[in-house]
Amino acid sequence: MVAVGGDGTVHEVANGLLSHGSDAALGVVPIGTGNDFAKLVGVYRHSPTRAVRRLVTAQTAAFDVGRALGEYFVNSMGFGLGPEVVRVRNGMPRLRGFLSYLVPVFRAFATFRPPLLTVRAGGFTETGYMMMVEVCNGTTAGGSYKFAPGAQPSDGSLDVCLVRRVSLPRFLLAVPRVMRGTHTSMREVTLFRTREVTIRSLEGPLLVHLDGELRQPGTDECAVRVEPGRLKVLVAR
Repeated sequence: MVAVGGDGTVHEVANGLLSHGSDAALGVVPIGTGNDFAKLVGVYRHSPTRAVRRLVTAQTAAFDVGRALGEYFVNSMGFGLGPEVVRVRNGMPRLRGFLSYLVPVFRAFATFRPPLLTVRAGGFTETGYMMMVEVCNGTTAGGSYKFAPGAQPSDGSLDVCLVRRVSLPRFLLAVPRVMRGTHTSMREVTLFRTREVTIRSLEGPLLVHLDGELRQPGTDECAVRVEPGRLKVLVAR
C-alpha cells in the first residue's frame, strides 16, 4: 500500500491498515510539506518518480506505532504549543514550503498560554506549566524540528520531549536549536524514553495533534503507549 501525500495522508492510511489488521506494507511517495515519515523510510526530498523507483527495490521493516485516543500515530503526537501551531497553520492555507512551518510557530507563540500539565511515565513525574510535550516515534515533527534526535522507530519505545515554560528570549534561542537537534542540553528541556506516558491537563480539556492532525478529544487526560513492530513499512535503501 503506497500513500501519496504528506504526513496526514500517511496517518490516515496507516490507521486504515492497522485497524483492519492488514499485513500490507506501507510505502510513501512524499508530496506534502513536512514529510517527516518520508525521512524515516529513505524517500525524503525525492521526486515522485524517483520515490516510486526506490520503492520498487525497498525492503520491508517492522516499525513501532503509538496508540492514543483510539488512534494510531506513526511519527509523533503533541500537546501544548505543537497542536496550537497546527491550528494556526490550518488557518493560513496560502503559506507553502518552509514558511508554512516557521511562521505559524511564532504567530502561535504570541498568544499561547502554556498549560498546567502532569506528565507521568515509569519513574518520571512532573507537574508544571509546559510549553509543549512531544511524544515521538520518529526524529522530527513539523518538518524541520528535530525534537527527538536519537529516536529509532523500531526500538520498542517512544521518545518524549518535554519543554517547560520559556521566556521570549529563550524561545528565540530554542527554535534554531530544536531545528538542529541541539536543544537537549537546555535547562527547560527534558528527554526520556518510555513505553507508556500519561499526560493530564489540570486546567481543562486537552488539545492534541497526531502526526500533525488536530484533535479535540474533550478529555483532560490521555494515555499514550507504544505498540512495538505493529506496522510493516517499505524502507528504501
